[in-house]
Amino acid sequence: MLHGTLSRFSATRGFAQQQGQGKSARKLTSLELQYMKRSGKRISMLTAYDYPTAKHAENAEMDIVLVGDSVGMVVLGYETTQPVTMEDMLHHCKAVRRGAPSRFIVGDLPFGSYESGPEEALRNAYRLVKEAGVDAVKLEGGKNRAETVRKLVDSGVAVMGHIGLTPQGISVLGGFRAQGRTAVKARSILDDALALQDAGAFGIVIECVPSIVAKAVTDALKIPVIGIGAGPHTTGQVLVYHDLLGVEHHPHFEKHVPKFCKTYAKLGKDIDVALTRFRDEVRNGEFPTEAFNPYKMSAEEQEKFTSLLDSDKSQREAEGEVVGKKLREADEYEVTKLY
Repeated sequence: MLHGTLSRFSATRGFAQQQGQGKSARKLTSLELQYMKRSGKRISMLTAYDYPTAKHAENAEMDIVLVGDSVGMVVLGYETTQPVTMEDMLHHCKAVRRGAPSRFIVGDLPFGSYESGPEEALRNAYRLVKEAGVDAVKLEGGKNRAETVRKLVDSGVAVMGHIGLTPQGISVLGGFRAQGRTAVKARSILDDALALQDAGAFGIVIECVPSIVAKAVTDALKIPVIGIGAGPHTTGQVLVYHDLLGVEHHPHFEKHVPKFCKTYAKLGKDIDVALTRFRDEVRNGEFPTEAFNPYKMSAEEQEKFTSLLDSDKSQREAEGEVVGKKLREADEYEVTKLY
């Protein structure tokens, strides 16, 4: 079975996409992602939270698209990921699936949807797969989640693990802090990774750890290791769409964009300039001009319309004056000239 899958992968794709030699709309599988690890191929992973973002990920041919619970902080305005619900994740995963039909999509199981045990985790994982169409789910934790991962995999759900900084657990971690900075903690992270691999996870995300720790994990594992703030030695990298595009001009984004993120554009400033120009042109009467109103009426219809307006002009003006007077009298600020 594995030989057949890899032969099909080689025949139809030939890693041309990975090497920039061709285009393919065919979705990767978890087995193919693992084969990329064994073949030394790097894996690109991007977050997406909605249809237009997913279309960008689709057009850029990202290997994996992650619908992260970071949607809570990036899109929904929460201070942490903890308030995000299953309904939130289903909503956003569905939109991303529509926007990126040929990408391998991983959906986060949010805080409170899997911690109580494997059965709860399986029930919610099935929802993401069946209702939102994700290809795999991701959950946070290491050795303490091995039993849950094994249950999901044995039940037909592909699972990606998440170790190092686990944002859902910041109440215990004491905030968004780097992990694995002591030898004992680093070794514990490696043990977490090995436990997840043994439980059947097809890959893991490792977040906010020293490069030496991420390298040790990547070297020890046979499955892909996707880094975020973990240095250059992992199998692949993931960044948040809004972070890498520089949509951080707003103070909310500036507060939450991590220091490890490389920005490939400064769209936030361009957006701010564009919106300010639009506001000013509207206020000044510069936009729109007739050039932006392509909908025309024939001369004959214009004449008929003018005649219709003239037929009851006096009545409409009188009725309008009555309404205007009521509005002015009801407006305390206008009556007292406080505007």
